[in-house]
Amino acid sequence: MPNKAFAAWQQARHDELAAPESWLGLAGLFWLAPGANRVGSGADALVCLPDGPAHLGDLFWQDGQLSWHPVGSAARELHTDSLGPPSVVEAGDWAFFVVDREGRLAVRLRDRAWAAKAPFAGLDYFDFSTEWQIAADWQALSPPLSMEVPNVSGDLKTVEVAYQAVFEVAGQAVTLLPMAVGEHEVFFVFRDRTCGKESYGAGRFLKTAPAIDGRIVLDFNRAYNPPCAFTPFATCPLPPPENWLPFPVTAGEQTYRSGD
Repeated sequence: MPNKAFAAWQQARHDELAAPESWLGLAGLFWLAPGANRVGSGADALVCLPDGPAHLGDLFWQDGQLSWHPVGSAARELHTDSLGPPSVVEAGDWAFFVVDREGRLAVRLRDRAWAAKAPFAGLDYFDFSTEWQIAADWQALSPPLSMEVPNVSGDLKTVEVAYQAVFEVAGQAVTLLPMAVGEHEVFFVFRDRTCGKESYGAGRFLKTAPAIDGRIVLDFNRAYNPPCAFTPFATCPLPPPENWLPFPVTAGEQTYRSGD
């Protein structure tokens, strides 16, 4: 039976996806070019709004600086998400902000009224199981491994991996490589034999507490869908081949099914 902490985690996932800033509210992703980038509903706009003025304004990106020049109003500097929450520009029911992906900039467009049009349908889960709460050995890699990790947009990011989680499932030795190791959490991206069937085809994410005394707990009940399971306008990392598990992980979130 799921415990209170797991139920609270599930509720937090639901609240995150039902919130106004949900991934489900994204309505576009537009890669910027250096110089002026027109924003509006006109055919000549690089950042295409579904409605509103044909020319709302221009995004200027030059020499590492980003600014917004709205038609008829004063320009202002914008910040990407590289160092924290990005600046947001609002226009009626629409809002947009700029994300930085390895030096490439893209505008994400959000429909602020998304929930009224297609409310969040909720999440499905495999049954909770203590068998999928696995204590793994946290082994240092010497030398560290350098991996080229692709994302759904086809870009590659170099990830330095200094540790691996080693455990057994049904007598089979398994390793998982972390994509990021922080002070407060460790982040994994993996794929298993449920992907494309009961769970999302591209893989799932898992965050864990840091290792203690050479052991790390992998609670696959908390495996969750990446943002690209909810929108085509995300830039999710894909699991490296080293993290393709040769068995089904029947725990965590299942494939998201919208209310359509």
